Amino acid sequence: MKILLVVYHSMTGGTAQMVQAAAAGAATETSLQVRVLRAPDAGADDLLAADGYIFATPENLAAISGVMKHFFDRTYYQVLEQINGKPYAAMICAGSDGHNAARQIERIATGWRLKSIAPPLIICTHAQTKAEILRPKQIDAAHLEECKNLGATIAAGLAMGIF
Repeated sequence: MKILLVVYHSMTGGTAQMVQAAAAGAATETSLQVRVLRAPDAGADDLLAADGYIFATPENLAAISGVMKHFFDRTYYQVLEQINGKPYAAMICAGSDGHNAARQIERIATGWRLKSIAPPLIICTHAQTKAEILRPKQIDAAHLEECKNLGATIAAGLAMGIF
């Protein structure tokens, strides 16, 4: 059975909601196992065992979160040249634009020689004040549907051997 690994970090719940939606979309593919791990709990063995990936992070100070960066730092060289060609997608819960965080994931994925299956999905909460940034997030239904569709797309591609 193929495995889709979803690795994420969430501080105020927005990214977690996006991940839950993507995992629900991926779970519609019954010939696939979906593993959802928080970044501190995911390691090189998880990456090596998976056939595809979704990486999800909040945008923090125009970058991926430090927790997500630490995941990549801990695993990067352990899996280098062992996961080449595997498909991935990225999801960013952004306060402003999220593009730099998406570029960071793309650069890491390029180093791992992963294959992007879609443009990064950036959901912008427009949180710009301290209170807005720190408050729990609520992602609207339309954006959650985009996350669900992304999960379903990568799962179907893995199951059919397209990716």
